[in-house]
Amino acid sequence: MKLDILAIGVHPDDVELSCAGTLLKHIASDKKCGILDLTCGELGTRGSGELRLIEAADAAKILGVSVRDNLKMADGFFKNDSAHQLEIIKKIRQYRPEIVLCNAITDRHPDHGRSSALASEACFYSGLLRIETELDGVRQQHWRPKAVYHYIQDRQLKPDFVVDITPFFDKKMEAIKAFRSQFYNPDSKEPESPISMKNFLDYIESKMRVFGRDAGFEYAEGFSVERTIGVASLFDII
Repeated sequence: MKLDILAIGVHPDDVELSCAGTLLKHIASDKKCGILDLTCGELGTRGSGELRLIEAADAAKILGVSVRDNLKMADGFFKNDSAHQLEIIKKIRQYRPEIVLCNAITDRHPDHGRSSALASEACFYSGLLRIETELDGVRQQHWRPKAVYHYIQDRQLKPDFVVDITPFFDKKMEAIKAFRSQFYNPDSKEPESPISMKNFLDYIESKMRVFGRDAGFEYAEGFSVERTIGVASLFDII
């Protein structure tokens, strides 16, 4: 399956919290979008890896993505090394995305920054002819995405650009809430976590409002880049 956009997140719910609105916007424009989760999030304070896989599938249905995959790397203990890079390279070559969205370059959770570098480097190496991979016994063709963008997560990083997601705000929040084990539930008996507090989803909404304000949008998602962005015309910039 050829994808236009592949969003990579180290934990199930990273994509929903950070760039689901952007995926929804492009899906509405007939772009094929997919999600690749690197782990099951089994070290999370609440729920379990098995439960988060079920929640991730529910969220994928809400978003309408073409595919959602999980590499089941070890949460917290994966490394940015050749073995882990090759696993992502196989998926990049399988789905051949034009654009990859991945974790924040630096963040509160150490997994996010490590995943960011891992995914970005895998995107580069996926384009090298001499790195050979196979899928179902068939040699894969090399493929390098045209662009890698990093969504912004917990830390208040300054975005290099923002995407207007105003019409898709409600659907994004619905997808986030599919992860019922992770967010506020007054009936839950599990320990509190930084994302289970009652005001956390209010914080997510406020962040999208802040990202949108400078660009004149009601809600936006922010991204940072590793390279200079080029435009064909000044009229391409809002």
